[in-house]
Amino acid sequence: MKTPPAADPAALPTLAPAGTEPIASESVTPTPAVGGGRAGGRALRADKFPIVAMGGSAGSIEAFRQFFAHLPPRSGLAYVVVMHLAPTHDGQVADVLQRFTAMPVVEVTDGVRVRPNYVYVIPPGRDLSLLHGALFLLNPTEEPARRLPIDFFLQSLAKDAGDRAVCIIFSGLGSDGSLGLKLVMESFGMVMVQEPSTAAYDSMPRAALATEFVDFVLPPAQMPAQLLDYAERPLVIRAARSEAEESADKPGHALQKIFLLIRQQTGHDFSYYKRNTVFRRIERRMNAHQIQEFTSYVRYLQENPPEVDQLFRELLIGVTKFFRDAEAFEQLQVHLRPLLLAKSPESTIRVWAPGCSTGEEAYSLAMTLFECLDAIDPNRRPRVQIFATDISADGVATARAGVYSENIAADVSAGRLHRFFLKKDGHYHIRKEVRDVVVFALHNINKDSPFTKLDLLCCRNLLIYLSGELQKNLLPIFHYALNPGGLLFLGPSENLTGFQDLFQPLDVKWKISRRTEVAVSMPRLVNFPFSLTHHPAVPLPPTAHMPLTPSAHRQGGPFAGFVQKALLQAYAPPAVVITAKGEILYVNGRTGKYLEPAPGLSGMNLFEMAREELSFELSGAVHRAVETGEDVVVDNVHLKTEAGHQLLRLVVRRLLEPEALASLLLVSFEDQPTPRRVRQAKMPRPTEQSHDAAVDALTKELQYTKHRLQTTIEEMESSLEELKSTNEELQSANEELQSTNEEAMTNKEEMQSLNEELMTLNLQYLSKTEELGQTANDMKNLLDATDIAIIFLDNDMVVKRFTPRVGRIINLLPADVGRPLTHFASNLRYEHLVRDVQQVLDRLTSFEINIQTARNEWYTMRILPYRSFENYINGAVITFTEITALKLLETRLQETARFTESLHDAVREPLLALSSDLTVYRANQAFAGAFGGPAAELAGQPLASLHGGAWNQPALLHLLQQLLEATSGNQEFDDLPLEADFGGLGRRYLLLSGRQLQYQGAPTGQVLLRVRELPAPQPD
Repeated sequence: MKTPPAADPAALPTLAPAGTEPIASESVTPTPAVGGGRAGGRALRADKFPIVAMGGSAGSIEAFRQFFAHLPPRSGLAYVVVMHLAPTHDGQVADVLQRFTAMPVVEVTDGVRVRPNYVYVIPPGRDLSLLHGALFLLNPTEEPARRLPIDFFLQSLAKDAGDRAVCIIFSGLGSDGSLGLKLVMESFGMVMVQEPSTAAYDSMPRAALATEFVDFVLPPAQMPAQLLDYAERPLVIRAARSEAEESADKPGHALQKIFLLIRQQTGHDFSYYKRNTVFRRIERRMNAHQIQEFTSYVRYLQENPPEVDQLFRELLIGVTKFFRDAEAFEQLQVHLRPLLLAKSPESTIRVWAPGCSTGEEAYSLAMTLFECLDAIDPNRRPRVQIFATDISADGVATARAGVYSENIAADVSAGRLHRFFLKKDGHYHIRKEVRDVVVFALHNINKDSPFTKLDLLCCRNLLIYLSGELQKNLLPIFHYALNPGGLLFLGPSENLTGFQDLFQPLDVKWKISRRTEVAVSMPRLVNFPFSLTHHPAVPLPPTAHMPLTPSAHRQGGPFAGFVQKALLQAYAPPAVVITAKGEILYVNGRTGKYLEPAPGLSGMNLFEMAREELSFELSGAVHRAVETGEDVVVDNVHLKTEAGHQLLRLVVRRLLEPEALASLLLVSFEDQPTPRRVRQAKMPRPTEQSHDAAVDALTKELQYTKHRLQTTIEEMESSLEELKSTNEELQSANEELQSTNEEAMTNKEEMQSLNEELMTLNLQYLSKTEELGQTANDMKNLLDATDIAIIFLDNDMVVKRFTPRVGRIINLLPADVGRPLTHFASNLRYEHLVRDVQQVLDRLTSFEINIQTARNEWYTMRILPYRSFENYINGAVITFTEITALKLLETRLQETARFTESLHDAVREPLLALSSDLTVYRANQAFAGAFGGPAAELAGQPLASLHGGAWNQPALLHLLQQLLEATSGNQEFDDLPLEADFGGLGRRYLLLSGRQLQYQGAPTGQVLLRVRELPAPQPD
C-alpha cells in the first residue's frame, strides 16, 4: 500500500464557523481534491454519492477532530460515525463533533435517509444498518462485551452502497471493523486506516492492517485530501465500464500482459476470472500508486516484482467468516442428516471445500458435520474427512494454524465456542478433534485434478469471480466428483444455469442441490485443462485450396497428390474394387457405360449392376479369379451401346498389398479398338442348322448360369448369415471395448484424484512432521535447560526416554532405551524404586520422597502417571530434583537452632520470644522455672492467656505491638512495671524490657521480652 504525501495546510479551505446554516442541497458538485485537485470534475448524482463509515473507540475523538478540521464542508460525501458507546452514555457525541465541522451533525433516528454533506452519529446502545440509502436502528442481540457495532454496520454498508462504500478505522481497543472492511473491499469499496503510531490506542488500526486489505494508512489530518481525491478519481479519470475495453489507457493487450506477469511469478492464470472484477482490482492498485494508464502500470509491475505479489493477493481477496449465512448451514444440516444415516460405520464422509481462504468455512463444515453426527450412535458413526484447498499459500497457512481473533464470537454461538474452540492468550484455537478431520492443501481448481467420491462439495462465493466459460467447465467436474446422491452447496449469488439436468435443487434459496444420474455430454468438457473422458482427434482442415509455394513443388506434399489424381483421371481405365461376393467397395472413373443401378432395394453389387451382355463374362471371370487365385483377362467382349457394338477387355486382378486391400479384387473395363464392320454389323438370318446349334449353346449356357446362380445365392446367403453373426459379435466386442475403455478412463481419473489426495496428505504430513520436529527440539532444549533428571517408562517399565542428568543417579546410556528399568543398578540408597513405580501404575496416583545417593547427594523423587492427550495412561514419569544444597542448609539451620537454644537457656534471666501475633515462640528455662511449667508447653500459647491472663495488660501489649510494626531503627522499651496476680504463684511485681529482633538490620517479625522480678513492697 502507498502512503501519499501530506497535503499542504495552506491549500486547505477555511472551515465555516460553528453555527453556519446547514447545507440542504442533495445534488452537490464536489470541490476539487484538497491540496491542489483537478478542475472540471463531474457532479455527483444525488443518489450515487460515496458513504464514509468512520469507526472508532477509545481515543478516537481526537482523531475525528483532526479529520474534520481538514475536511471542506461541501465535499459531496456522507459520513456515518460508529463508536463503541455504552447504553448509559449520555449521547453527547454529536454535540462534540459539531464543534469540529460546519456540516450538520445529527444523531441517527430510525429510517433517516442519508444525504451528502451530513454527519450521522450512532446512538448509544444500538446497532446501525443501511438499507436502500436509509439508516435503521436495531436493538443489540449480543452481550455488551461481545458487540461489534462497526462490523455490523460495515456489512450492510458493503451490500447497499457497493463500490461507493468507504471504510475508515480510527483509534480504538479490540479488533472491531477488521471483518467488515473485508466485505467493503469485496464490494470494490475503499479502506483507509489511521497510522497506528498516531493513534491513542492502536489495537483497532493494527487489527485492520493485519487483514492486508487496506488501501491507505495515514494520520487523520492527511485523510481528507486522499479521500476526496479517491472520490473524484472514478468520475473524472475512469471511463464507463462499457467503454473500458476500448479506452486508450486500457489497450487490449495490457490486461493479457498483466496476466502473463502474474503467471510468470506465481504460476496462476487469472485469464479465466471475470474481467469486470479483475479491472476493479487492478484499478485499486493503480489508484494506490497514482497511476492512470494501464500501460504505465504494466511497466510498474515489470520494474517492481513485489507489486505483482501484492496484486496477486488483491485478486485473491479472501472474504470469509464462520457460518456465513447461518440459515444456509441450518438447511444444510437438514439435508445432510439422511445422507449420514445411510453411511455405514466403516465408511468415510468425504467433503471438498475449494477456495477455503483462511479456513473459516472449512471449520464451519466440520462443526456442522459433528453436530449432525450427534444424532447417530457413537458406535455407528462414520469417519469425517474434509479437503480444504486454496491457491493462496498465506491463507492455507493461516487455516492450518486454526487460530482466530476474539471477534469471531459475533458469528459463532457460545455453545460452539465452548465445544469446538479453546481460548488462549486472547485468541480462539480450534480444538484438536476438529483440526484433525480437515486437511488443508494448495490446489488450483483451474488446472489440478479434482477430489472424487465426495459426499459434499461446498463451493460458496467462488464461482461469482470466474468467467462463464470456466463455470461451464467446473459444474460438470463437480458432478463427476460427487458420489451418487452427493450434495453441492453453492453461494446465494451462484446458480446452475445450463446444467439443471446434472443437479436436483433441494433448497433454491440457499443453493443446495443433489447430484443426479445423468451422463455428462462430451462438448462440455473439451475446454477443461485436464481430461475426464476420451475425446476424438480433431480432423485436419482441408488443404484443397491451400496456396502452393515453390518448396512444395520440390518436396512433394499436396502437389504430388494433385498430380497423381490428374494422372488417374486421364489414363487409368474405369474400375471397381469388389469383394469375392461382388460387393463394390470403391469406384474409380466413369463406369456408367458398363454398370447401372439394379431395380429395387438392392445394394452395390457388381453382378446385379452389370449390363446384361456383361453379366455372364463378369461372373465367370470373377469366379475363375477367386478359384485359381490368378489374374483373369477376357478380350473381345461385346458391349451394346447407342452407337453400336463395342469390344471390351475385362481384367480381374487379385490385390495382395497393402494389407488393408488383401483378398479384394480389382475389376477394370478397357475399351478395345472396334472395327467399323463389327460396330455396324447386323445379326445374319440363321439357317435351321445354325438355329439348332445356337439353341443348344444357349441352353448349356443357361444351365451353367442357373447352376452358378444357385451356388452363388447359397454362398451369399451363407455368407450373409456369417456376416450378420460376425457383425453382431463385433458390435458386442466393440461395446465391451468401449465399456472397458470408459472403465480404464474412470480408473485413470480416480488414480489422478487419489494421487492428488496423496500429494495433499503428503504435504499435510510433511507440515506435521516439521511441527513435530520443532516440538521435539523445543522439548529436548526444555528438558536440558531444566537440568532435571527425568525417565519416561511405558506400562511395562521399559525405558522410553531419559535426560542426560539421569546418568548421575542410574547408569543409563543412549543404547539402553527399550530395556526394562529392573535391568539397571542405581546409586540410590533406596531399594523400593521398582515397587513405587508399580504402585503408581496400579493406583494412578503420584508418589514423592526424598532420597540420598551413594555420593551423599540428595534428590526429591517424584513418580507420576504418563497421560496422553486422550487421557490414557501410557506409563510413568520419574523425576529427580537435586536438593543437596537445601539439605545442607537444613542441617546448618538445625545446628544453629540448637546453638541458639543452648545460648537462650544459658541466660539466667527469664526470657520470652514472641511471634508477630504475640504468641509464645520460645521460653527459656529461667522463665519456666520462675513462672512454673515446662518451657516446651508454653510454645504456641498467646501471651495474653498465660497464667490466667496476668500478662494481658494493655500498656504491655501496646508497646509490644509498636515494636512489631516498627520498620527501622533499634526499637525497644525498658523498665515497664507490671503488678499482677499469677494464680497459684501469688501476686508478683515485675520490671519488663522489650526489644525488636532483627537480622542484618531488617525486622524478623519477633520481639524479645525480658523479665526481672522485684521484691514485694513493704507496708508503711
